[in-house]
Amino acid sequence: MTTTSSDTGRPALASGTFTIGGDLPVHRLGFGAMRITGKGIWGPPRDKAEAIAVLRRTIDLGIDLIDTADSYGPRVSEELIAEALHPYPAGLVIATKAGLERPGPDQWTPNGRPEYLRKCCEGSLKRLKLDRIDLYQLHRIDPKVPAEDQFGTMRDLVQEGKVRHVGLSEVSVAEIERARSIVPVVTVQNRYNLVDRESEKVLDHCEQQAIGFIPWFPLATGKLADAGGPLARAAQRLGA
Repeated sequence: MTTTSSDTGRPALASGTFTIGGDLPVHRLGFGAMRITGKGIWGPPRDKAEAIAVLRRTIDLGIDLIDTADSYGPRVSEELIAEALHPYPAGLVIATKAGLERPGPDQWTPNGRPEYLRKCCEGSLKRLKLDRIDLYQLHRIDPKVPAEDQFGTMRDLVQEGKVRHVGLSEVSVAEIERARSIVPVVTVQNRYNLVDRESEKVLDHCEQQAIGFIPWFPLATGKLADAGGPLARAAQRLGA
């Protein structure tokens, strides 16, 4: 890919593109909006104005995919995105998730009951000020609820026009295929970075099936970017 002078101030434009679900082109460098909330991904950020500024800066940098979840805060991340960016610029894709409850800071409990997933969807639509969610991801598969019921609810939300595309998070290859027997799956979001490659088989499967793979913690919460870390060594080796 050739980097033009107009790309230098908007680095996301030089990251290449991927089309989600066949109709949502985005650049490969996106923004994860989990950490614009308070400590423990709980409550509002310490500096709300700074969080708003960060969100607006993402657009300036050419980012056109923002990933969030109703459980970030909870609800805080979605509310900040709408406050900072609505009305949304053309081409911006907002991906959000459902299926995790938050008893407290740093606590996450799967809830895949169909009525809960529906409640989450309605709440996200309202908070994000959207008529339809472009990419709605099942945050976790709840082991206490039949998986078919969870995937079926996501399918129903698509059929009802509330969701455009469905994604999954923290799943195996077998779970991906189980879901695909019920609803088209266009993305998978698993933990993956240079020091955590447990999802390598999932990544390979997604590539084979043209499913978008969205890594979470791609920089291992910043540890990979430390001086002398793997990224620094790779950059030195490449003369970057």
